[in-house]
Amino acid sequence: MTTDSMNAITSTNLAFPVKFEKRSGKVRDTYNILDSLVVLVATDRISAFDVILPRGIPCKGQVLNQTAAYFLEASRDICPNHVIEIPDPNVTIALRAKPIPVEMVVRGYLAGHAWRIYRDGGREICGIKLPDGMKESQKFPEPILTPSTKSAIGHDEDISENDIVKSGLVESGDWTLMKKYSFDLFRRGTEMAAKQGLILVDTKYEFGMHDERVILIDEVHTPDSSRYYYLDGYEERQAAGKTQKQLSKEFIREFLMENGFQGKEGQKIPEMTDALVNEVTSRYIEVYETVTGRKFQRGDSGDVEARIFTNTTAALRRLGMKTPSLN
Repeated sequence: MTTDSMNAITSTNLAFPVKFEKRSGKVRDTYNILDSLVVLVATDRISAFDVILPRGIPCKGQVLNQTAAYFLEASRDICPNHVIEIPDPNVTIALRAKPIPVEMVVRGYLAGHAWRIYRDGGREICGIKLPDGMKESQKFPEPILTPSTKSAIGHDEDISENDIVKSGLVESGDWTLMKKYSFDLFRRGTEMAAKQGLILVDTKYEFGMHDERVILIDEVHTPDSSRYYYLDGYEERQAAGKTQKQLSKEFIREFLMENGFQGKEGQKIPEMTDALVNEVTSRYIEVYETVTGRKFQRGDSGDVEARIFTNTTAALRRLGMKTPSLN
């Protein structure tokens, strides 16, 4: 395990006593176990503009893992998902699925990436026409779906529904199901957010194929994948043309943009001070407590890698991952 000076978990190296294959993404370390399961370790790495930033954010991984677990459990009646067990604050054991290479971005309000396109004169996103005269953070009459896919260099690229179907990225029947799941999940997330005094502004969902069926994978309604506004005062701030008070990592993007960084070639990532890192940790914890209505309980911060290894290996035993070294 690697930590930074403030004890953020920035990488793991778990030597499970079973056949496994490890890869690291922007946030998670993924361990494919025995070709059937996947151990997802949520680290404290943070990314913006598809770039991993140089400092980790203490507690961020735990917040993401536990927020996702909360919403995945609350949406099992809408669609099947990959979760098998949550053995540790930072870990999800899941079914191994083949990811479908399209992110399902659902937007209820004109914000973030969509607003920046609109502000700069664009009136169409992913084949969807947008009317003139809209304001930042204005609610759409109905939520819209603005899918994205990855380019060869790893950046998200907008894509229309028509192009997805024509290109064969997703089978027609699977695409229809993914759309239904996405809007139904967004509706559920919106209802749950409202009960906590929040507005679910936009979010993304990812799906995979397991046993020839579409299942929900990755995180759901977390501060990394979603944007929330506070419901109280939304109308007043909107009428006055003021910036909405929000819970998301958008302020990290704003900090980077204000300091000349948008992930483009030749740009330098600005210094992340201890004060900034502490503020980001506080914001993530605030998101968890506000969104779920639960008190955040920090995991044991001693030997975190040993804790993760012990808890996860015990869970693999319970799940019947029988090998000589696990008996």
